[in-house]
Amino acid sequence: MSEAVTACVLIIGNEILSGRTQDVNLHHLATTLGGWGIRIKEARVIPDIEEVIVAAVNETRRNFDYVFTTGGIGPTHDDITATCIANAFGVELYQHEEIAQRIRQRPAPEDVMINRLLMARVPTGAVLIDNPTGGPQGFAMENVYVMAGIPMVMQAMLSSLEGKLKSGPIIKSRSIRAYLGESQIAHELGAIQQTHRGLDIGSYPFYRADRYGTVLVVRGTDEGDINTAVVAIMDAVRMSGETPEELDDND
Repeated sequence: MSEAVTACVLIIGNEILSGRTQDVNLHHLATTLGGWGIRIKEARVIPDIEEVIVAAVNETRRNFDYVFTTGGIGPTHDDITATCIANAFGVELYQHEEIAQRIRQRPAPEDVMINRLLMARVPTGAVLIDNPTGGPQGFAMENVYVMAGIPMVMQAMLSSLEGKLKSGPIIKSRSIRAYLGESQIAHELGAIQQTHRGLDIGSYPFYRADRYGTVLVVRGTDEGDINTAVVAIMDAVRMSGETPEELDDND
């Protein structure tokens, strides 16, 4: 079996940390990359502070196969991601003419155009990430992929990378819903996890229609092993006096 390919996501922006903007990019990245055989093992939300961004990029690019950043590549004073990536790699920024040409296609007063062209700056040695929306492109430096924070634009940029990244085994999952508390099945679940060490078995409580319940999720790469664990979990639920219900779960 091929080795797992891992990724870290760095979500950059004070607006996320303040709660003013709700991040939705992580969900899309996780589901899309997971479908490509790339596992997000860590995600961080970090502020628009140069030393924090540089340190996070340098740490994570050494520890993961890929690093994906979102946010901070716009035209304002707090859009410092490109500068931070250049500093992390010890290179200079320059204006990429292909991005500049795309920006100039939208006429604007000179002072506005000067600000827009800040989005054309990339680190020396960067490779562009296409932006199918028609706006300025993102860029990649080695294993670090720098994309927009606007969800529609980020999703478009990510789509352009399909088939261009290395991948590992694809994680599959099965989910069982049971109207019982976690404590009622905790012992049995622990025993099943010990028997199936190659799987990730989790329990997620919920409250619905005045009833407590738990969704039990089995994740892994071996469908046979997953199926055996699911059967064992469903048997454990029945032994607890409840009826298990398998959910439609293909993520």
